[in-house]
Amino acid sequence: MASHILITGLPGVGKTTLIRELTKCLTEFNPAGFYTEEIRNEQGIREGFRLVTLCGSQLVLSHVSHPGPNRVSRYGMDVQGFERLLEELDLRHSPAPLIIIDEIGKMECFSKRFIDFVTLLLDGPKTLIATIALKGEGFIRQVKQRPDCRLVTVTRENRDRLASDLVAEVQSRQG
Repeated sequence: MASHILITGLPGVGKTTLIRELTKCLTEFNPAGFYTEEIRNEQGIREGFRLVTLCGSQLVLSHVSHPGPNRVSRYGMDVQGFERLLEELDLRHSPAPLIIIDEIGKMECFSKRFIDFVTLLLDGPKTLIATIALKGEGFIRQVKQRPDCRLVTVTRENRDRLASDLVAEVQSRQG
């Protein structure tokens, strides 16, 4: 059985919703990690993404108004802020046996520290549940090809039952 679960699917299909549901359902393992939230203006137009840690810290990960060379589409990324947050979280040394990351994507891969950190988690004893970009080269492709990772594709048809299936899988591994 694969040690880690990677959740992928088309944008907007419900990957982050699934990650948040798993976080709620797996509280018995005191999971550590983070998920993302969209930042929208008063007109409902998406302007960026906020990273929220499971211990309550927040960081604007990317925003249309963020300057700098690290951009995905119209969003500029705060690589330095992201790396500071990763260091504060120090998930590799967390006592939690379950780590949750939303997401391993193009934006996050601007950070070499993130890549190194995810690699150490994958090589370590903890169970990692992470969302991962459906498309992507380099590190994203490498992670998806690892034999210790099970890739789960979220679709509109399966998204409502995936949480209970994945909760049962994680509970049987950890138990």
